[in-house]
Parts: sequence; structure tokens; C-alpha cells
Amino acid sequence: KALSMMKEINNNADKFAEMAAAHSDCPSGSGGGSLGEFGRYSMVPEFDAVVFNLENEVGVVHGPVKTSFGYHLILIQQRND
Repeated sequence: KALSMMKEINNNADKFAEMAAAHSDCPSGSGGGSLGEFGRYSMVPEFDAVVFNLENEVGVVHGPVKTSFGYHLILIQQRND
């Protein structure tokens, strides 16, 4: 399911927010999936491995990423680290 959603989002931030609001079980879903700005080691290790890996492009949806909370698609909108 996450892979088909990823294809539908096609790296479009507005579509990402729409899909998060419709499908996310996370509290951030109601805010379009935004987790806000966070530093390294603030999230579960699986998130950090994606978000702070400089080989992963900004503006691109990455995943699906499995954590203890389930599967996630991650859109990196900016990186300051």
C-alpha cells in the first residue's frame, strides 16, 4: 500500500499532505504529515537513518520505512544538519 501511495504522491508536497491526512494513523496525519523541524537523535533511529543521510535527496519521498510504529513515507523538505 505504501509503495502505491508513494507513486501517487510523486514527490509532490501537497499530495503528500493530502495522503497523510487521509491515510496516516499518526497524530501528525491531521497536519498533513508534518513533523516540524527536529534534530538528529530526536526520532527513532530508522527515521534518522533516512532524514540525516546526505545521500537522500531533499524534496523527495523516501520509504517505505519500517519502525516500531509501523510503515512510513518520509518527505524531507529541508535539512539543516
